[in-house]
Amino acid sequence: MVSLPALSPDQSDAWAAVATLLAQAGIGLEDGHLAPANPDRAPSVLAVTGKAGSGKSMLLAALTKGLREAGVDVVSPDWEGRRKRERRTLAILAPTNKAAAVLRAKGVPATTIHRILYTPVYDPEFEKVAEWLAGQGERPRPGRLTDDQLDRAKAAYDLHGSVPASLAAAGLRGSDFITGWKRREEPLDIGFIDESSMLDDRQFEDLKEIFPTLVLFGDPAQLPPVQGNGGGMVFEKLPRDRVKSLTRVHRQEADSPILDLAHALADPALEFDAFEDMVQEAARRDPRVTVTGRVDSDLMARSPVLVWRNVTRIKLIHAFRAAHQAPETELLPGEPLICDGIELPLKHRKKRLDLEARGLIKGAQVIYLGPGKRPGFSRLHVIGAEEPQVSAASIVKIEKEGEEEPFIPYAAQMGATFLHGAAVTIHKAQGSQWDVVQVFAPDIFVAARMGRVEAGQPLWKRLAYVAITRAAQELRWVVANRLARPTRPLTTEDLKAPPAALELAAEE
Repeated sequence: MVSLPALSPDQSDAWAAVATLLAQAGIGLEDGHLAPANPDRAPSVLAVTGKAGSGKSMLLAALTKGLREAGVDVVSPDWEGRRKRERRTLAILAPTNKAAAVLRAKGVPATTIHRILYTPVYDPEFEKVAEWLAGQGERPRPGRLTDDQLDRAKAAYDLHGSVPASLAAAGLRGSDFITGWKRREEPLDIGFIDESSMLDDRQFEDLKEIFPTLVLFGDPAQLPPVQGNGGGMVFEKLPRDRVKSLTRVHRQEADSPILDLAHALADPALEFDAFEDMVQEAARRDPRVTVTGRVDSDLMARSPVLVWRNVTRIKLIHAFRAAHQAPETELLPGEPLICDGIELPLKHRKKRLDLEARGLIKGAQVIYLGPGKRPGFSRLHVIGAEEPQVSAASIVKIEKEGEEEPFIPYAAQMGATFLHGAAVTIHKAQGSQWDVVQVFAPDIFVAARMGRVEAGQPLWKRLAYVAITRAAQELRWVVANRLARPTRPLTTEDLKAPPAALELAAEE
């Protein structure tokens, strides 16, 4: 019998709907009964939606715990053993590394959608080692790994259950045992998708091909994807009885002023000036909200300023670099970057998969650590990735105000492309969360003056909602276009290094 957590009425309704969906798939969430998966079963999708603070993440975590207690295995994206017909599996996914990391910080073993769509191909010798580590084979004889290295790998696996991390503990790099990546050919089982407001139609179709049972968790008040959905979110297209809505009954902490502000935006009569008065009042009574006339340049190194307009983003980035006396022709270790995609011809598909599978997908946040060993390569720390440090062929673009072509201080002929990440648009910030967030209020004021409406709601309210709910602990509402001088130099000392860095070549 699965232990049921204390749930509110709307969460109980959503739990019952998910339990019914799982029962139809042969998984008894309440009694722990597991039937073999039916490969001919038609795809079934359910959505659980709610605004910030409504308990979506709490419900996702409780459902994950319940499925584990029922005997369902959580799929690892790093290595999969031999499939068994009676085995039932669950994958918890998010669109970005940062969004997956937010879930992992809450004890939910999440990974990115991309890491499930594409799976690693292991060197045959190390595949035998992986099978042994996972209890699916006998201990291999010493070969490229000595007995001592095998012992170290086993001890590491028993501690954290990750095959790549265990092989890294034995002294290997990812390129030693992973020979490439392939698109998943066989379907999986149950998929929980967090931050599903970020999904576009193509991603949704890909997920339905892989998961016959799919549960989406999303916030209808966020901004819809910029492209691919005609301005809407995928769960808005589901039949009404396939969407369970959560109301606001839970908070980050007892009385969160950040959530109070977020939910105040639902008032159709609320104007921007009145909302800014509410921010000022919240700041007077609670230290978790601050109104300031300057952007904190120290904070920008790890938590970007959230803006609406690109022109504002570019101005703030140049002000940040000037404040740190960064040379125009090179990057300083510790500068933040945002992955803008992969520039590779079609014949280099395998290398594209390798870069993306290691976290260098569009929108990924990284920190520049320094030049790589080969010309055009950068050493990078991918924020939120489970194996964060990589060396990759890079094209770094520093955009200039009023100029169409960016300045490129550091570039390979092809590889992962990056923009500076000291300031990002609110659209790109979706799915991410930081302890402290700076919101550039003059941009939201401009959106309010323009009077634009999106999906039936004033655009400025959607922008404000998404921006302030990125703050986990503290919101800083910046009211003037000024930058405070940094109090300390840029550093990389705060970035935890893994056992070994991975080198991701984009050129032969």
